[in-house]
Amino acid sequence: MYIVILGCGRVGTALAKGLLDVGHAVAVVDQDPSAFRRLGADFRGRTVAGVGFDREVLVEAGIEQADAFAAVSSGDNSNIIAARVARETFGVQRVAARIYDPGRAEVYERLGIPTVATVRWTADQMMRKLLPHSADPAWVDPSGRLLLTRLPLGTAWTGRSVGDLERATGSRVSALTRSRDFVTPHDGLALQEGDVVHLMVRVDRRGTVEHVVTAVPEGGR
Repeated sequence: MYIVILGCGRVGTALAKGLLDVGHAVAVVDQDPSAFRRLGADFRGRTVAGVGFDREVLVEAGIEQADAFAAVSSGDNSNIIAARVARETFGVQRVAARIYDPGRAEVYERLGIPTVATVRWTADQMMRKLLPHSADPAWVDPSGRLLLTRLPLGTAWTGRSVGDLERATGSRVSALTRSRDFVTPHDGLALQEGDVVHLMVRVDRRGTVEHVVTAVPEGGR
């Protein structure tokens, strides 16, 4: 694939090098020419100095031949404008934009621009490091309001059903791991000791859901 990247900061640099390492071609755009020094003397991609949502700059970077476009500069507005230009003007189907404001991220998703809400994602990752017993999110939606989490099932649920668990938590069980195998859940499936459940959970109910799912019988183990 040929991929154009807007932003040559730490994220853009790491992304460009990572893509090159796995065999893709890359062009990096940044309005500060000195930023390209981060890429190193051995960088094999293209570099273009200029404003990332300027059409002529994007054409110089090869946007007309690009298979994908990533906007990872330090500005939310620049990222979303550039992503929309890449999608709507040049017809690039694979686009993504880094957004610091999680509220904006949800709006841009509705416009068809996949986003990464940096602040929410970073906060979630820090919580995982600081709170080792908290739910382990495998995915967080761009708005930062919904997550897919994996939790060991407490023994209080042994013999009860998937439907019982969903009604008690207000969450959806999307999968279940049992003896290292994935099991497709359904309302009447009986839960067993040692099961691990994968749930879609509202972020604001994360702590409550974790407490309910991991519950053990009073006085038991």
